[in-house]
Amino acid sequence: MKNVDFSNMMDIVSNVKTIRPEGKVSKIIGLTIEVDGLKLPVGEVCYIYSENTLDPIMSEVVGFRDDKIILMPLGDLKGIGPGSIVKPSGKPLSVKCSDDLLGRVLDGLGRPMEGKILKDFVEYPVIGYPPNPLERPRIDKVLSTGVKAIDGFLTCGEGQRVGIFAGSGVGKSTLLGMIARYSSADINVIGLVGERGREVKDFIEKDLGDEGLKRSVIVCATSDQPALVRLKGAYTATAIAEYYRDQGKKVMLMMDSVTRFAMAQREVGLAIGEPPATKGYTPSVFAKLPGLLERSGMSNKGSITAFYTVLVEGDDFNEPISDAVRGILDGHIVLSRELAALNHYPAIDILNSLSRLMAEVASEEHKRTAGELRNILATYKNAEDLINIGAYVNGSNPGIDKAIKYIDRLNDFLKQGKNEHLDFDTILKDLYGIMN
Repeated sequence: MKNVDFSNMMDIVSNVKTIRPEGKVSKIIGLTIEVDGLKLPVGEVCYIYSENTLDPIMSEVVGFRDDKIILMPLGDLKGIGPGSIVKPSGKPLSVKCSDDLLGRVLDGLGRPMEGKILKDFVEYPVIGYPPNPLERPRIDKVLSTGVKAIDGFLTCGEGQRVGIFAGSGVGKSTLLGMIARYSSADINVIGLVGERGREVKDFIEKDLGDEGLKRSVIVCATSDQPALVRLKGAYTATAIAEYYRDQGKKVMLMMDSVTRFAMAQREVGLAIGEPPATKGYTPSVFAKLPGLLERSGMSNKGSITAFYTVLVEGDDFNEPISDAVRGILDGHIVLSRELAALNHYPAIDILNSLSRLMAEVASEEHKRTAGELRNILATYKNAEDLINIGAYVNGSNPGIDKAIKYIDRLNDFLKQGKNEHLDFDTILKDLYGIMN
């Protein structure tokens, strides 16, 4: 009989866990579940088994206190009671990624909502890490959004991260739908975090349409979902965008909204005992925001260009979340309620908006023309009250005379119907034609 080397087999046998540890639910307080008998790291997924439910309830370790671990459910707490068995999965939450995701709607944990099984998938960790800063290529190419006001005055580069700041009801979702349909990106990944359930189908059918849905993946965690699922919805959308980026694609990631992500993290933080800090937001909120927003951008494989909406409370553009997000991103687009009231859509306030990378990607002629037209907007706005009451006399100020001459043409350029599609070259031609 030949000599057989059993060393490799012995290593396999010695690493097999013959006993799987289990814990038991000892207490439920609010959104948190205390478990005895387990020692697990933060972020590991566990399953809670109950006699009253057929399927186990997924949960995640969010902290520990003394000898107990603290879980938060990724589903309904109904059916969990004292002594319910808790089994660890041995791994953190991941999402199944595949080219089969295009045109589909997923829940906050990345599961297809129509129930169709994915084929030939790979698993991506939901909690990822930003690319190495030294490995990020510089942003030097224009990524057209198809929106005149953005491409003309707030030109975006491939891999740029931009915030859309607005109060409720001034056209954020419509603007995202236009960008999804008309941008020059290969694939859209759209995260709807904390949205009303009614608005999801409205967004898919009215704002996105069949044309946009064909090249989009939608991740939806509605406002009725547990706080942890809403949090994971934002991370899941980012992980799917990273999957397509690693295939060398130009990805457009859109998230509506970062504010509701922050609110979900506040719920989680308060539930595990964090003290409220700035306007009730816990310190972990401001620690999590950079980790989420920095994952998009350029990498040495592909790019993720990102648009994040921020729902400003009471139209206060300096509230804590707006301030934090504006400091992290590469530009901001402000939607004005005043413009929306004048039926000026998209209601983009050019003077209060900024693309930090326009100077890097736009041509000299483009920058010069946009600057002149910004001056016209600013001059007209400063003199608007005098003009409206008839107190301004023509010829008194050459700058105001020029503003009066071109303001109607400029406003016509800035308005755009949601089904009006223009390519980047046509937009530039129209921009240059305003003053000619």
